[in-house]
Amino acid sequence: MDFAFCKLEIFLPESHLEPLREALRSVDAGHIGHYDSCLSYSRVISSWRPLEGTDPYLGRPGELSVEPELKVEVTCRTERVDETIAAIKRVHPYEEPVIDVIPLWRTGLDCSR
Repeated sequence: MDFAFCKLEIFLPESHLEPLREALRSVDAGHIGHYDSCLSYSRVISSWRPLEGTDPYLGRPGELSVEPELKVEVTCRTERVDETIAAIKRVHPYEEPVIDVIPLWRTGLDCSR
């Protein structure tokens, strides 16, 4: 089954929301009909433990980190996922950013079906 659209979930510090918005706009993510720059975000608490040999943006290797973050949700055309992920990684501060890609089926985004 082909999916014309997908949703990306991106976790990052709140300080990086505006650079992320610009990066998403540069690849036309969040374009819905006659609107662009469409995204949602919510505050979450995330946890992770950097392992030895890492250089974490937040936290210290070997110690559990528990930090507030934003979960940003945005749609994009499936054919542009790789380009969108590359744009996100250019502005994301983490060594290993969490970017979930979820195929969307039967949404209001594709009016041709």
